[in-house]
Amino acid sequence: MKAKITLAAEMKIGSIDRRMFGSFIEHLGRAVYGGIYEPGHPLADEEGFRKDVIELINELDVPIVRYPGGNFVSGYNWEDGVGPVDQRPPRLELAWGVTEPNKFGTNEFMRWCQKAKTSPMMAVNLGTRGPDEARALVEYCNHKNNSKYSDMRIAHGYKDPWNVKLWCLGNEMDGPWQMCAKTATEYGRTANEAAKLMKWVDGSIETVLCGSSSRYMNTFGDWEATALDIAYDNIDYISLHQYYDNHSRDTKTFLAKNLDLDDFIYSVICVCDFVKAKKRSKKQINLSFDEWNVWYHSNGAPFERWSTAPDQLEDIYNFEDALVVACMLITLLRHADRVKIACLAQLVNVIAPIFTKTGGGAFRQTTFYPFREMSKYARGDALRPIITSPKYDCKDYTDVPYLEAIATYDEENDEVAIFAVNRSTDEKMELDISLLGFEGYRAVEFESMDGYDVYKENTFGDEGVTMHQNPLPKVDGSSAVAELQPLSFNVLRFKKA
Repeated sequence: MKAKITLAAEMKIGSIDRRMFGSFIEHLGRAVYGGIYEPGHPLADEEGFRKDVIELINELDVPIVRYPGGNFVSGYNWEDGVGPVDQRPPRLELAWGVTEPNKFGTNEFMRWCQKAKTSPMMAVNLGTRGPDEARALVEYCNHKNNSKYSDMRIAHGYKDPWNVKLWCLGNEMDGPWQMCAKTATEYGRTANEAAKLMKWVDGSIETVLCGSSSRYMNTFGDWEATALDIAYDNIDYISLHQYYDNHSRDTKTFLAKNLDLDDFIYSVICVCDFVKAKKRSKKQINLSFDEWNVWYHSNGAPFERWSTAPDQLEDIYNFEDALVVACMLITLLRHADRVKIACLAQLVNVIAPIFTKTGGGAFRQTTFYPFREMSKYARGDALRPIITSPKYDCKDYTDVPYLEAIATYDEENDEVAIFAVNRSTDEKMELDISLLGFEGYRAVEFESMDGYDVYKENTFGDEGVTMHQNPLPKVDGSSAVAELQPLSFNVLRFKKA
């Protein structure tokens, strides 16, 4: 099988915001307790943060982490999670049916972010609470001193403000599973007033409006248009959430699901631009894809109700899942002009690339690797490639290209990176690469993830599904040829000699 990709420096989609490689920590399962925070663990530091987990997060190079939810935030009283730990009340946590001990809260998260070399993306409760509590939390986090909530933070032992710059206005508020779910009009008015008050406290912050929980909700489209119409002037981004599964065990269809993702993103962009045109505004609303992943292995797994930090939503990912994650990342980069923030949901244990044993070790899931490679090398501008590829049909899609690919150009470091998936289950692909305007560039790395059974998983002591090095393709003028194995994720990097 033969395919071709043509690149040119002038064919820019848009600059890549580093926040596209963000992640997500919710008070859910063992994401916090037993994940990032485990006092008494042999590798925990003096504040209870697991250093082995921080090392893996640093390897992923995650620039932002969304917190504290998720469904959890719609019933969260942030005051329960600050102040002396021994005075914090345990709460019945209705989103996930567990008991929240509140041993880890806002200040612990901020300290953890510092140690993990990441930045906070805070969410406020617009379910059981509202604009007043939201502006109070901004004051607590960002105001210097001499006010009720800034002085409260100082009394809790944190003199300097945290200066949180990115704030989510609730979570999935059209979902009937959400505490105090709202209509689009109800939510739009609440979000608008919250954003207004929050920005009156700190005019430097950015806010994210909740989009519909999924493109498959009956509310999708109308929700975005209505809420945006109300809150347009006080918000900066609108959120998207999407997960994919392979319950049917149909590899060809599963590997094509990012085509649905591409259409979803385009649809939301159209709604944003419709509202912009309607308002005759010069302001552009960009996208925050702050929940995305493969999720289906652990759905419905039993746990003890009202227990603390039970095993919940602990997907163990396989090679096939990693290829889909790679395709989803490629799609996000394809929309780098409008998708400026994205959060892989989640970061540790709960549908996550990092998995730990409480009291024990940690390992990299299969999905860790495509995220790491693209977080590390997708820098500068996303390029719009011209791709020629054979295609196939499957159960849900037609004309699916066997080659899924994107390229980036880091002008500052004179580097071009190509990220490519060969969707074919049984054929190698001869990829003809045309580097127009990149004369004098040579290949410096060719990594791939291939050769595994689609259901092969990683586990403690066996991270067998990983990246490996390949011989470098020779560049002849502006052309190169690389061989992509069947069912493979590939990273090719070229640098000016």
